[in-house]
Amino acid sequence: LADFFDTMGTMVAIGAEAGLNDEEGVPPRSEAILLVDSVGAMAGGAASVSSNTSYIESASGVGEGARTGLASVVTGVMFLLATFLAPLVSVVPYEAATPALVVVGFLMMQQVKDIDWDDIEIALPAFLTIILMPFTYSIAVGIGAGFVLYVLIKIIKGKARQVHPLMWITAALFLLYFAIDPVKSVLGVS
Repeated sequence: LADFFDTMGTMVAIGAEAGLNDEEGVPPRSEAILLVDSVGAMAGGAASVSSNTSYIESASGVGEGARTGLASVVTGVMFLLATFLAPLVSVVPYEAATPALVVVGFLMMQQVKDIDWDDIEIALPAFLTIILMPFTYSIAVGIGAGFVLYVLIKIIKGKARQVHPLMWITAALFLLYFAIDPVKSVLGVS
């Protein structure tokens, strides 16, 4: 669930940055993107390594003009070459990545102008989503909180029938996802 929404958030944000999304905000060939991401996640699990996924940091490349997979291939080759320099790179402090993170944040914030800030049913979940992503280090947590808050606002305003059944299911799954760690903590299970 988390990987799916991380990928969806990244895919939509990068597609919007590149100007590739259609009028409904859907990136082209999104089915293929999700298929590749899911196969990568399964392959990572089968190989007992961390999950392969798309990263929002790709927005910085798109912001600089990357539109095809060639930029990703070049980045992958550079990462491969960088493995030989890992001992040298470990000397560089984490703070050196700050400028790149600022650029990524700037590119992400450019999409905020399209939110209807006058509609509380949209604005409040969007705001919570935007705030939680950097504070929790997770796109999925931000999106999940936005789903849950959207459904809660609709219930409070007496508009529960306007909520699509898939939204109910997704919000319930995210509530379960958010409850797992606290329940484990109470039960003393790690």
